[in-house]
Amino acid sequence: MSRVGKQPVPIPSGVTCELTGSHLKMTGPKGTLACNFHAEITITVNDTEIVVTRPSDMSKHRALHGLTRTLINNMMTGVTQGYEKVLQIEGVGYRASLQGKALNLLLGFSHPVLIDPPEGIEFKVEGTQRVHVCGIDKQLVGQVAADLRAWRKPEPYKGKGIRYENEYVRRKAGKTGAK
Repeated sequence: MSRVGKQPVPIPSGVTCELTGSHLKMTGPKGTLACNFHAEITITVNDTEIVVTRPSDMSKHRALHGLTRTLINNMMTGVTQGYEKVLQIEGVGYRASLQGKALNLLLGFSHPVLIDPPEGIEFKVEGTQRVHVCGIDKQLVGQVAADLRAWRKPEPYKGKGIRYENEYVRRKAGKTGAK
């Protein structure tokens, strides 16, 4: 039995869950999320918890068991608390600002980079060096943060670029002046 999959997902007050076949829709104080799950995995919604069971001990079913329970738990966390990724911008002249809902980045290119947030994502800028990516869908928040970081990955010599808040960037020594 999967250690993750056998744990029920508690339903806090203020969250409603609707299950139709293998389609689960969750509504909470932060918003609404919906997801289709594999038809062979059984999802049972009670008044206080969601239970995930698998039909057999096949390798495929074991893998889907824990995955399904984790995805449901991530949906529950998203509609109740939401998710946030914090990015730091390091470098001389590198900065971020908001233009309406869009994020304006100055990253050393000859032009500013203007990024419109996808549906369900909100950008917040703290000062000019910290960007918060907020939303209720864990996968979408992580993907948008990774796309932002990809504009200027931290380089190993001076550490300039966009990095996650607690990311460690391995630094290299520069050229030596030996002749």
